Amino acid sequence: MSEERFIDLESRLAHQDQLLNDLNEVVTAQQAKIMQMEELCKALIQRVRSVGDGMSDDAPSDERPPHY
Repeated sequence: MSEERFIDLESRLAHQDQLLNDLNEVVTAQQAKIMQMEELCKALIQRVRSVGDGMSDDAPSDERPPHY
């Protein structure tokens, strides 16, 4: 193998290693964001459920409005 070809292969490998590290950082950041969004969704679901539970006790659906 010629010296020039060997240097070219080493250069390509170095670029691929850097690209792999960059992609890994992106995937790691995306996973962190996904986990954050899942926690937010869980909190929102709990809040909606608690609001729904509170409304069922305060205002029955068959009660007449006060102007009748």
